Amino acid sequence: MATSKGANTYNRLNWEDSDFPVLCQTCLGDNPYIRMTKERFGKECKICSRPFTVFRWCPGSRMRFKKTEVCQTCSKQKNVCQTCLLDLEYGLPVQVRDYAMNLKDEIPKSEVNREYYSQNMEREIANAEGSQPYGALAKAQAPSDLLMKLARTTPYYKRNRPHICSFWVKGECKRGEECPYRHEKPTDPDDPLADQNIKDRYYGANDPVADKLLRRASAMPKLEPPEDKTITTLYVGNLGEKITEKELKDHFYQYGEIRSVTLLNKQQCAFIQFTTRQSAEMAAEKSFNKLILSGRRLTIKWGRSQAKVLSGGSKEIENKNLEPVPGLPEALPPPPEELANNYFNLPPTPTILPSAGALPPAPPLPPYPPPMTMIGGPPPLGMGFGMPPPPPPLQFMRPRAASLPPPGIMPPGLRPPGSYPPPPGQSSSQPPTSSEETSSTPKPAIHYPSQDPQRMGSSGAPSKS
Repeated sequence: MATSKGANTYNRLNWEDSDFPVLCQTCLGDNPYIRMTKERFGKECKICSRPFTVFRWCPGSRMRFKKTEVCQTCSKQKNVCQTCLLDLEYGLPVQVRDYAMNLKDEIPKSEVNREYYSQNMEREIANAEGSQPYGALAKAQAPSDLLMKLARTTPYYKRNRPHICSFWVKGECKRGEECPYRHEKPTDPDDPLADQNIKDRYYGANDPVADKLLRRASAMPKLEPPEDKTITTLYVGNLGEKITEKELKDHFYQYGEIRSVTLLNKQQCAFIQFTTRQSAEMAAEKSFNKLILSGRRLTIKWGRSQAKVLSGGSKEIENKNLEPVPGLPEALPPPPEELANNYFNLPPTPTILPSAGALPPAPPLPPYPPPMTMIGGPPPLGMGFGMPPPPPPLQFMRPRAASLPPPGIMPPGLRPPGSYPPPPGQSSSQPPTSSEETSSTPKPAIHYPSQDPQRMGSSGAPSKS
């Protein structure tokens, strides 16, 4: 080829000689102080096959060395990076950008026509400003909604990682941590992303990365407006510390009149209330997954109804049937009928009719809780495992009224309350002789054995001398 590096001096004036490459922020790296080598006419461009100046550098620590792959003329024609061939403004493949902006590829692919087109493009680039795009991109319209949804706003430094160590995959790498390559499992060879071509990326044809992004864009969720027509407030999140209230007003004022803007600096969010529902719907549609301010992609959501929040809208969430958590045991089956409210399988107690004058029966008690063994297996350690079972419930015990005799009949050996035992040598049937004993004032009842006058050494009790 006449323009190749190995040819004669014919047309060598068209070889590229530049002082600095055209790179994106991701390929350049996060280190502001990098060392870059320059080699004049080091290699041929992989698109137009013309020799160009090759730059080589390391983006950062634990990163692989990168170099320019295409010349600056081919890079400026498509407004792409010389290394990764992604768009310099949106960070997307050429196929996605051209599809979103309805651009058509005008670069010829034949040898002679491509050389003629490149010479005319170099002449146009030399006479134009360096800040403006060239070719068909200069005639494109404003970015579409699809382009704003898929645009990358922050650098993706993971793309600069080293390649996978082939010796480690074979199990023969002996350098260990000193190996400059990655010790990871390689991707599936059947994956479409494993087969990428630099010319397909540049011309925007059959690019697997572009196909993946377009499928993702078609599956993106949409922001549905709420049914309550009184809601005219939008929630704006991920503001950061640089975005001010004035910037929000200047952007959202184009959709309609704004009633109020509430900025919460601690939560890094804001609430924008419009005067009409139509303005709020237009702002939500034009800003959802598209709004980028100060280099940050903002989150747009609809606000909540204040009446619903005050009336306890959280109760609806509590009453909502949630999906079961996987891995948990299922609910226990109900106990059989013969064990219902009888967890100890005791025989039924006979019904005791209370006698006349007895106390009314106590109200029935709730059923005794089942033992731990019937709920979830044996109880855990430290919870009384190995101890005797608890006593039966009170409803199975005989009531106190059934053990007492009928009123008016005193069994032998018992004394009515308030009476003292007779002194020694005197039967209990003899009537009292002293005036104190015939007094109508009853004496206090003995509740404890320690209150017995004989045991307490009372003076009224006869001595045993």
